Amino acid sequence: MGRETYTGDVAFEVRGHLGIITLNRPKALNSLTELMCESIRIQLEDWAEDDAVAQVLIRGAGDRGLCAGGDVASLYHEMVELQPLDGGPLLPEGTPGYQAEFTAESFFATEYLMNLRIAKYTKPYVALMDGVVLGGGVGVSAHGSHRIVTERSRIGMPETTIGFSPDVGGTYLLARAPGELGVHAGITGTHLSAADALHLGLADTYVPSSALEALISELTSAPVEQVLPRFAEQPEPSGLTEAGWINQAYSQDSVGGVVLLLEELGQSVPEAAETAKTLRSKSPTMVNVAFQAIRKARELSLEGALSQEYTVAVHALRSHDFREGVRAQLIDKDRDPQWSPASLELVDDDLVGHYFTPVPGRVLNLR
Repeated sequence: MGRETYTGDVAFEVRGHLGIITLNRPKALNSLTELMCESIRIQLEDWAEDDAVAQVLIRGAGDRGLCAGGDVASLYHEMVELQPLDGGPLLPEGTPGYQAEFTAESFFATEYLMNLRIAKYTKPYVALMDGVVLGGGVGVSAHGSHRIVTERSRIGMPETTIGFSPDVGGTYLLARAPGELGVHAGITGTHLSAADALHLGLADTYVPSSALEALISELTSAPVEQVLPRFAEQPEPSGLTEAGWINQAYSQDSVGGVVLLLEELGQSVPEAAETAKTLRSKSPTMVNVAFQAIRKARELSLEGALSQEYTVAVHALRSHDFREGVRAQLIDKDRDPQWSPASLELVDDDLVGHYFTPVPGRVLNLR
């Protein structure tokens, strides 16, 4: 018999010695709100001090997946209230629009603090990365100590599709993938299979989805270290293990160089040609920003990466492309964003560098 502490957009329950977090917005594919992130962080802190809770598990309600990310559609209307005065890629600094405080900044800060809490958690944190696990869904799972994927897992950081950059500590995780695979995954937004996620280091264990309920049941009374090996299986190898063209292309110093080499390689490697086409369809600015953010994160702690991501997010909220990407993908759903600048060749170093310049009074406090 479990004891339930809260049920709403996120539900908490203690079953035996297992604390269970259920993201409970199945119609929205369990997209995260600020209240959900704050509730999870507070509950984790309570359970950390509760001797009756030996380990924690997070899962998603419904049958589509763990979590499709943060509820960015809800941020759209706040962003459109402050149009760039000159129609350019960013609001000019010093204007009221740039100085205005966005409630979305509080959402990002709350979410990133939750991500850090998960990464630093002192008890086993088991994440069921079943089905769709995108963006913020990676943040609530891939920082955990025991990350489980299934044959249904579709994992990714699709932020450049909406004029944003990988966040929730995603740049830190992707920066530690083998070779250039993390950069590739982060700037293309490609969906990764269970085997791909294991190869990139975003997950640890493969368990068939049909066994998840039995796994949860056993975790209520036995330690995860004892239980998990009994359920673990070996998936088919990841196709990325043989994708040498990725390391070759992404060894270039710029996105422009990467795309040109991909197009050249594409004459004999169809996947390379398709990747070049994909990159040209994303926000040119944010593809460049994400490329630099992941590379910079190789030298950063998780705290440093989250702080860098927050700075990027502060600028993105004041940008043309984030608003336009959300409009095209989630509001009007015409899938036809009009980026500014419109092509990779038109993005200059000053614009990219601007995204990494902290805005006074808009620095993430990770305490």
